[in-house]
Amino acid sequence: MPDRFELYDYDLPEHLIAQHPLPSRDASRLMLLRRGRDGSAHHVFHELPELLAPGSLLVLNNTRVPPRRLVARLPSGVQIEALLVTEEAPGLWRALVRKARRVKPGMRIPFAEGHLPAQALERTADGGWRLRFEAPESLAARLEAHGLAPLPPYIQRDIHGPYDPAADRSAYQTCYAAVDGAIAAPTAGLHFTPPVLAALRARGIETAELTLHVGVGTFAKVKVADPAEHTMHAEWYALSPAAAAQIQRARAEGRPVIAVGTTTVRALESWAAAGSPPGCQGQTELYIRPGFEFRVVEGLLTNFHLPRSTLLLLVAAFHGRERLLAAYAEAIAREYRFFSFGDCMLIAPDTG
Repeated sequence: MPDRFELYDYDLPEHLIAQHPLPSRDASRLMLLRRGRDGSAHHVFHELPELLAPGSLLVLNNTRVPPRRLVARLPSGVQIEALLVTEEAPGLWRALVRKARRVKPGMRIPFAEGHLPAQALERTADGGWRLRFEAPESLAARLEAHGLAPLPPYIQRDIHGPYDPAADRSAYQTCYAAVDGAIAAPTAGLHFTPPVLAALRARGIETAELTLHVGVGTFAKVKVADPAEHTMHAEWYALSPAAAAQIQRARAEGRPVIAVGTTTVRALESWAAAGSPPGCQGQTELYIRPGFEFRVVEGLLTNFHLPRSTLLLLVAAFHGRERLLAAYAEAIAREYRFFSFGDCMLIAPDTG
């Protein structure tokens, strides 16, 4: 039977969609799998250093998510929401806008209760809007102060109720985020804390960093039945010469390379597809689905992903569809927390 997105479906009770992070990031649950093998074990994330072999190389995505989601109430009383995607010139942004039909050219929009006023210029080819913000020289600072974290649609917030936007801005960010540019967080990294990173170092587990800016395509729904017909979105990534040397050294010494998150997998395998140069950067449209041959990644730490998604296909390519769906069924039965603020799984290298 040909591969179909419907083969990557599962039923998830709504109450298992995590709406908030745990008070302690590293208290999340961790399902341990062995790549290509049946069965699982259950741990807490702060036990991660003991679950990895000394000498392993853990690769992290250090992208940072600026708070570029904005809300405004129009004079008509209608509330609109914008996600700033691309800065085309100082203060000039291409944005995706909900209820875009309520916006008109020339309209002044008082985003963030007037702290981030903008003028709507014109519709863009992708159905968004081009917005010009006032006082562009202070825009970055005002976004940090008044912008909202671009949480996924399945996480619900009432911003007009007792809501603390600063808490979400902090929670929806890895503790090692450094390079601005992502539309969404690399959520497998949200479990890490400085004590866990220190424990990894103490156990002799090396870390390396790369950057892949998660793009707006991560929120796009799959609109085809056949995975082969899906067009993968492009994302910008960069791997420094120092990080490339770390990875090459680990591979030469037979030490496993463990990717933290599907974004890191995509960057590492894009680098390998480019010939494993001594550092690189650029756009990647790499589409990883069952049948893909992994060249670098030997282990994967990842959250639980939405059904019928390209991220689920990527993990299935790494571990096997039937084994992965069996693990998801077990996670649901054990009431693991799902998606961005949820729990995670470690698919560790098969050590025999």
